[in-house]
Amino acid sequence: MSTIQTIGVDLAKNVFSIHGVDAYGKCVLRKTVKRNKMLDTFANLPPCVIGMEACSGAHYWARELTKLGHSPKIMAAKFVIPYRQNEKNDANDAEAICEAVSRPKTRFVSIKDEEQQAVLCLHRIRHSLIKNRTATINQLRGLLSEFGVIVPKGRYSLQKAVPDILEDANNGIPFLARELLNDLIANIKKLNEEILRYDRKIYQLSKEMKQASKLLAVPGVGEHTATAIIATVNDGKQFASSRQFAAWIGLVPKQYSTGGQTNLGHITKRGEKHIRTLLVHGARAVIAQCKTKTDSTSLWLQRLVERRGYKRAAVALAAKNARIIWALLTTENEYKANYVNQ
Repeated sequence: MSTIQTIGVDLAKNVFSIHGVDAYGKCVLRKTVKRNKMLDTFANLPPCVIGMEACSGAHYWARELTKLGHSPKIMAAKFVIPYRQNEKNDANDAEAICEAVSRPKTRFVSIKDEEQQAVLCLHRIRHSLIKNRTATINQLRGLLSEFGVIVPKGRYSLQKAVPDILEDANNGIPFLARELLNDLIANIKKLNEEILRYDRKIYQLSKEMKQASKLLAVPGVGEHTATAIIATVNDGKQFASSRQFAAWIGLVPKQYSTGGQTNLGHITKRGEKHIRTLLVHGARAVIAQCKTKTDSTSLWLQRLVERRGYKRAAVALAAKNARIIWALLTTENEYKANYVNQ
């Protein structure tokens, strides 16, 4: 049998499809293995490039295959779809993955270690709690409106006003409804405590992470943003340029150009949504404090807000910060507020 050069693996929970080709692209391996036989199968194969889609378990298998001497590469599913022929099934997916991993323009996801994945677990759980809290607040606000009680906008306004509303015996809210609404308030308080506990964990992690202090020096980058970026991209060297990093986050304009005419639209909003959200929120905080400052960034923001508006300025600063972050991660440089490129 010819020497296997490249393998595509269609990952699943229990059954995996494998497609391997030699240096000439000829199929020399096509089989299905169960989960408990996965590592034994690859232990008996010569070192080769192994392609996988980014999905649940991909980083775990990539780490295990690296220990066996292979070179695993993880890619987004969108890079695999153009190479799939015929109907969609596990075998055809594995063949498409095998083809996509050998293409020079395919971009790959950096393989995360256990600690990075643990930090991302923290961020995802915290984000889920925030979504649950928002949903509960909206439910509480909607239920109160059913009885003609309108609460001012904002989480803090609601939490301050609702206890007085429930104690008011003249607003016509039945006893059963008061009891149920009080349960929702208790649930919101519990979620507040859990979110605060996770915030403290993230704050502690930002002190322990090696490169977090460099990123925290950038205006608009806090503990949440720094830890999320380091856990997701590590050193950032998988991106060829700062613009590619900003494009991966989804902070560059969407382009629809033809006939030599350049047409730029809204930002693409592709890639890492969580990091993009954190960068934009951080940019908003900077803009809110820039009115009385005279440093170069604040003066630039003041002019930009006046010329293009608040929201565009926030996205522009987020994109600028993304490029600065990439430069800090890929070099030994520290952030300088009034840096001038010589």
